[in-house]
Amino acid sequence: MADTQAMARKHRILVAAVTALAALPFMDARAQSATQTVHFQVNAVNQIAVSGSPSLAITTATAGSELTSATASGSSYAITTNEANQKITASINQSMPAGVTLEVSLAAPGGASSTGSVALGTASTDVVTGISATASSALPITYRLNASTQVQLAPTARTVTFTIVSGT
Repeated sequence: MADTQAMARKHRILVAAVTALAALPFMDARAQSATQTVHFQVNAVNQIAVSGSPSLAITTATAGSELTSATASGSSYAITTNEANQKITASINQSMPAGVTLEVSLAAPGGASSTGSVALGTASTDVVTGISATASSALPITYRLNASTQVQLAPTARTVTFTIVSGT
């Protein structure tokens, strides 16, 4: 008898569960959706940064020869561009004293070309050409200071400006 009562109770629970489920509203089998248009763009990006604190001093010469140029390495630059045919130009904020030249040479990122060591002036000069989409860092910068034997100069400074521009 206990088995019959247990089975009857299970049957009542099962019927109650089925009835409760039947009372629930049926879900529509069709899915509802919405759409949205997303607008986006990637603008031209041209960034350059320099690091290091170059310092140059001409302190020696070989007897009977011109003064020995001073070289400073240890500076570097990083560049990011997503454009093709870019170049880096360099200039200084004011002219160098008579008989003194400041030269700079930048290593080129992959696929580009360095123009080698170039004398800096107040007009922009190409230092790297043929740059296309790149993200490169720790690219060496080398400075060289030249002076004639007629020059003696107290410590002074020039600000070098590097600019990324179109290579055309």
